[in-house]
Amino acid sequence: MSYFIIIRGPAGVGKTSIAHKLSQLLHAYYIGFDTVLQCHNLDFISENGCVSECNMLLANKMIIPEAQERLKNRQSVIFDGNFYHKSQLEDLITELKYPYLIFTLKADLPTCSARNKMRKQPLNDQEIKNVFELVSKFDYGEVINTNGYNVGEIVQKILKEIYT
Repeated sequence: MSYFIIIRGPAGVGKTSIAHKLSQLLHAYYIGFDTVLQCHNLDFISENGCVSECNMLLANKMIIPEAQERLKNRQSVIFDGNFYHKSQLEDLITELKYPYLIFTLKADLPTCSARNKMRKQPLNDQEIKNVFELVSKFDYGEVINTNGYNVGEIVQKILKEIYT
């Protein structure tokens, strides 16, 4: 049976590392929204400090056909992104029509900021704060606190949820 998983949370929380590891373990197809946005020049930040809802929904439209094809062929799909617009999540759920799980990863702002600084191309402090605040406005799905846990431990928590 195929299904999709959405890993959401603020920048620096560990989404990409966790999503890559899950994709490996589950033999799932990985889709990173940051990459989709960058490749299609949709990643510009508006005056409210985030990528517009319109651009996020446009990115959905670009990846949905590939995700549907993978799901139809019994391959699960893992999405990784901030998902700070609830409409983007709801659009994926509506369009894909397959079983799904959503995980909201959380960590405190200092932890996200410190992890961000270890990236090859870190965001600046204001960008980290903006994304943190936007993502923190709502929880969706299963909430997992990543403070004090490593990637392997978080992946194990997610796997328990998948197989329960």
